[in-house]
Amino acid sequence: MDRKKFLKKLLLGAAGVTAGTSTLNATNNSKNTKTVKSTYDKMMKQVGFNHLPNKEITTMQSVLHKADTRGYANHGWLQSHHTFSFANYYNPERLHFGVLRVLNDDVVQGGRGFGKHPHDNMEIISIPLEGDLEHKDSMGNVATIRQGDVQVMSAGTGIFHSEYNKSPDKEVRFLQIWMFPNKKNVVPRYDQITLAEKANGSVFQQVLSPNAEDAGVWVHQNAWFHIGEMKAGTKETYQLKDPKNGVYTFVLEGEISIGEQALKKRDGYGVWDTNEISIKASKNAKVLLMDVPMQLG
Repeated sequence: MDRKKFLKKLLLGAAGVTAGTSTLNATNNSKNTKTVKSTYDKMMKQVGFNHLPNKEITTMQSVLHKADTRGYANHGWLQSHHTFSFANYYNPERLHFGVLRVLNDDVVQGGRGFGKHPHDNMEIISIPLEGDLEHKDSMGNVATIRQGDVQVMSAGTGIFHSEYNKSPDKEVRFLQIWMFPNKKNVVPRYDQITLAEKANGSVFQQVLSPNAEDAGVWVHQNAWFHIGEMKAGTKETYQLKDPKNGVYTFVLEGEISIGEQALKKRDGYGVWDTNEISIKASKNAKVLLMDVPMQLG
């Protein structure tokens, strides 16, 4: 993969966000509030060729992010682990994996949450792991998501939303995932689904795709997410959906290995320049696979 071409493509992509930024600014200025910076602009400032090869693995291009090397923020009401650079956590070698820009593992205390705030030109996916998370947005949506649900929000030209732990005394745990879109300044949209208890004949259940008619929620990106549970000793092969994509594996529970690489709970492992990966569970495991383009555009 050519570093100069990669950076050039990303920088060219950043030039097209003016309309989205203007929408957010106009909304805020009408309320006499401070100008809000574009989510897309802020995220684009920290992109580059950073899915650095894992020197221990020679059979394919890969990058390893062990759970205990993630960024960590403790705000009292919120504890958050950041796989990639986010907010006050910055690591030049941990910026993104292709179009996958944010992977936050959050714990929110009872009755607390994120107040009303804006986003634009970002595909935002929330996957609850425990508890109930209440969502409200400027499109009029009010919804509660819980374990077994997947939520998506295409921020597009601009949207405001809030997220709160609906329980007054129980924690809510969820993943918040952001991807750069392949189409900017779209009409904002919201969707959520409840997953079937078991995928039909497959360990890995598709929960996200680029196609509104396909299984799961859909996004403005050539990406596919799958969640699967594996029993100890079993093996599975995952075939990437597009030769230009890589796949980022995040271990939700248990222990697995991908090729030569052993992975434990909350470890992340990105692989690219390959058509498939072989997954073996050394313990009962639950895994999230994120099949995403390695370049914007």
